[in-house]
Amino acid sequence: MNFIVDLRKILVVALAALFVAGCAGTATRESTGEYVDDTTITTKVKAALLNDKDISGWRINVETFKGVVQLSGFANSLAERRKAVVVTRGVAGVKSVKDDIIVP
Repeated sequence: MNFIVDLRKILVVALAALFVAGCAGTATRESTGEYVDDTTITTKVKAALLNDKDISGWRINVETFKGVVQLSGFANSLAERRKAVVVTRGVAGVKSVKDDIIVP
């Protein structure tokens, strides 16, 4: 009887470990917590860009992966492009910014 109880405990621990490992991030995949954090960062960056009168926020796309924000899309000038990067760096949680904004 003790053997069965011990086996059940081991199984519960093993299943819990598998569940936690399934939520862990890797170099190419975010953990559940990182995904939530990145979604929050993306939302805050987009709001900051839209709230700045010198930036065409609707023309700039924002994606975040593990705290690294990628900006893409179009800006009307180099000054607007630079300001978008500066504004993005000012958002809490942003680790770095990858600037792929195009100035036609």
